[in-house]
Parts: sequence; structure tokens; C-alpha cells
Amino acid sequence: MGQPKNAMEIFQLLDQSNCRECGKKTCLAFAGAVYMGQKKLTDCPKLDPGTIKWFSQVDEAAATIERDGEQALQHLISQVAHTDLKAAAKRVGAPFSKSKLTLKVLGKDVCIDTEGNIFTDIHVNSWMAVPFLSYILHGKGLAVSGNWITFRELTGGKERYPLFQKRCEAVIKKLADSYPGLFKDIVDIFNGRRVEEQFESDISVVLHPLPKVPIMMCYWLPEDGMASSLNVFFDKTADKNIGVDAVFMLGTGMAQMFEKIGFRHGLSKDLFGIPSAMKKNR
Repeated sequence: MGQPKNAMEIFQLLDQSNCRECGKKTCLAFAGAVYMGQKKLTDCPKLDPGTIKWFSQVDEAAATIERDGEQALQHLISQVAHTDLKAAAKRVGAPFSKSKLTLKVLGKDVCIDTEGNIFTDIHVNSWMAVPFLSYILHGKGLAVSGNWITFRELTGGKERYPLFQKRCEAVIKKLADSYPGLFKDIVDIFNGRRVEEQFESDISVVLHPLPKVPIMMCYWLPEDGMASSLNVFFDKTADKNIGVDAVFMLGTGMAQMFEKIGFRHGLSKDLFGIPSAMKKNR
């Protein structure tokens, strides 16, 4: 597994029979051992292969995002010491005080000092830190235009769109199909807002992962034999304010974060590929 919030998330996957075949006295003890890295999920002989496969797929995607993100993050941090942070703050329209620049990230304050140290009350992942630093170091600070475009329409986005669609739009669509409260929770948790339906969608939600880089998700419910659909839109200035690589990382990272929220809400077995026997105690 990747990084579950606690052992209970693992425990809820198990059949809770306390069979001891894993070498632990109880399923709860086994869950704790997995969380601490002392056991692997595959050490449970009764866990369905479908559950293990799903987690393997999620972890592989997460590992790719983290690996690419860590490399980019270290490169960007090394540039901070050679950057006039006060001038950068003026360029992007951010406050600068006591040698720290502050930005709102999903509604929360995130600060960075002249040595590249990041200060915030929220957990900082590489998929969040890389766009944050790209925005400060290389962004043009252009005002939001109000013109929404797809990822493929951003400069350099066409070639990467198939992977973006798979890792971002398809993931969020699948969540929305199985989790009716997804968009309400996204709005509440991440200081987003429902907006008037765009492009004839049924639901439109806007988030601000960075002040001048809004993201809009539009969801169309299934109707008249047609499947549901979801598209993620960016302001047409996004590629100039953080660059297409950072946009890609931001979108796929947020999808991964939404996926974890959905899992904690106990989504249906159809979404996660988890058999009903594994879900009965949720």
C-alpha cells in the first residue's frame, strides 16, 4: 500500500476473522503491522486478489507522480536561493513580509522563505509544491482571463492529454459516478464553489489550487442511454502562470487526493474492485 491515514483503513479491508494465518493474533494487529511496514497486504491469505490489484495500480500511479515530482521539486528549490523573492511576490501579486512570500493554496496559507523552506499547516506533497514553486519562480502572474480551455488546448498539452485523461479526468469521473456527495465535499474541504453550469453540464465546480490558476470540473450525468462524462478545464493563462508540466502534476495529484477522500467514505465495491465480502464491515 501507499500511505494510508491509519491502520483502521487497512483493517476495514480485511474479513476480520482473526484466522492468524498471517502470523498475527488478530486482523487489527495485522493492519497495524502493514501500516508500520512490518507486513505486506499480500501477507493476508484471505484478501481478494482484486483488492490487492487495485491498491497496486493506485500505488504505481502515486509512485510515478511522487518520483517525477521529487526530481522537479529539488530542482526548483535549488533555484529559490538565486531568486529575488520580493520581486517574485510583486510579479505574481503575492504578499511578502519578514522574508516570506505567502500564497493561498486551496484556500490555505502556504509560505516560502528565501532559502526555499515551505511553511504551512497543511500536508505538502510534491504535486502541490512543484506547481507552487513554478508559479513563484517562472509564472508570469497573468490575471485570470475567464476563458476556460481543456488540458489538450494548453501549450504542450495535446501530446500529454491521453495520459492526463487517464490519470485525472477518468479517475474523477469514476468517483463522481459512485459518490454523489463528491463535489459537495470538494467544495467544503478545499474552499471551492459551485458555479453556474458551464458547457451545458449538470454540475460545475471551481477550485483555486493557486490564486491565478483556477480549475473547473464539469460533470454530465448519464442520460438517455448515454454514459456520464467529466472534463477538467483550466483558464487559458494556466500554462503561462505555472507551465504545462506543473498543470499536469496539479491535475493528476488532485485526482489522487480525491480518490483517497472517496475511499475514506467507503465507496462501492464497483469503484475499487473490492468484493462485497471485504466491504461488509464498513
